[in-house]
Parts: sequence; structure tokens; C-alpha cells
Amino acid sequence: MEQVQIGSLSLQLNRKAIKNLHISVLPPDGRIRVSAPEQMTDTAIRMAVVSRIPWIKKQQRDFAAQPRQSDREMVSGECHYFWGNRHRLDVVERPGRHEVKVSGGKIQLFVNPGTSIENRALVLTEFYRAQLKIRLEQLIPSWQKRIAVEVADCRVKKMKTKWGSCNIGAKRIWLNLELAKKPPECLEYILAHELVHLLERNHNGRFRAHMDKLMPNWRERRDLLNKLPLAFESWVY
Repeated sequence: MEQVQIGSLSLQLNRKAIKNLHISVLPPDGRIRVSAPEQMTDTAIRMAVVSRIPWIKKQQRDFAAQPRQSDREMVSGECHYFWGNRHRLDVVERPGRHEVKVSGGKIQLFVNPGTSIENRALVLTEFYRAQLKIRLEQLIPSWQKRIAVEVADCRVKKMKTKWGSCNIGAKRIWLNLELAKKPPECLEYILAHELVHLLERNHNGRFRAHMDKLMPNWRERRDLLNKLPLAFESWVY
């Protein structure tokens, strides 16, 4: 990875064994990352970036305008999201098993007295993970049938730069744990997106044609995901 300056833009350039150049603008601060074919000349890379400057600037402005959640202290009164809805956290200390209940605009977090901030956060994280897996068990069979593909494994983990990823060779999909905080249609969009990669590796016209046929409103779902408050550094499609 090398640092390159093009006019007023500073970007990270990574040469890889790929066919096409890809430009990513990363939240929360609008960092620019360029992945370029190994044989692509510096001039060609520079021209490609210059041609995308209006798009790059717009992405950076959009990220700068997005609201962001403050650092979590895991205390009563904090705002937390679940399936796109804003909830007030209610921490209840009592002996017994740690658990989470959601109702009436509240996320009730039941923990033992003296439980640390880190362990309170872990309890909520595992709740999000379990809820994602339940939703995915419902979605995956129908989407596999619709796309006519079969995934060997679908897992959930925290990711800093992606909402999802697909290992095409292993037919394994990873989805970002943070999707439990977003509207359900965003999770369905990312799942479909990754499954379509089993038909087409790249984000090209063929890929978009598949998405248009399978999920005609996928762009609206993508835009909804992009506009939501950021609680972490994330890359969006």
C-alpha cells in the first residue's frame, strides 16, 4: 500500500492481481482507497481518479454530514438501535443469567451487579448476533432458491470496512454484526448482494443486471443503509 497525492486528494494505492480499477471512499472521514491492476500505469490510474473526483467529493460530503453515535458507556438512558429502530437502554442489575429483552421502545439489559462496561457490551453484542442468525435462517433458503445458488456457510462477525464479504471458492459468506442495528431490508440487500457474487465476482453490468432482476429496489436499500447513523467505521456498496 502506497500513499499517493493527486491534486488536493491524498489516497491509498494498492496494486493487486485484478482486472479493473476500484475506488472506495471510506467513512467516517472520507479516506480514499484505490485498488489497481498490477500492470496499470501511474498515468492511467491518475486519469481514472481525476475522472471520478466529483463522485469522490460527493461521498466525502455525505459522510461528513452523517450523524454519529457517541461512545457507548452501557448505562441506562443511552440510545441504541435494533432493526433500524431507536431504543432507550435500560440496564437492570440483578443476580442471575444475563439477558436482553426488547419492548416498548426499550432495550432492557439484565446483568449481575457490578458487571463491567465491556461485559455489558458483550451481552448486547451476543444478543445482536443471535437475532441476526435467526433472521438469516429465514432468509437464506428462499434467496438461495431465488438465485439458484447454494452457500456452504454463512457467518456473522464484526467488520470494520465491509457490510459483507463472499469467498467464492469456498462459497462462504460473512455478514457484519452491525446489520442487526439496521432495518431488516438492509440485511436482506447485503445477503442478496453477497449471494449474487456466486454468479458474478465483480461489480459490473452483469452483476447489476442480476440485482435488478432479483431485487428491483436494491439501490433504494443501499441508499438507506448509507444514510443511517454510523456507529462504526464501515464501507458501503
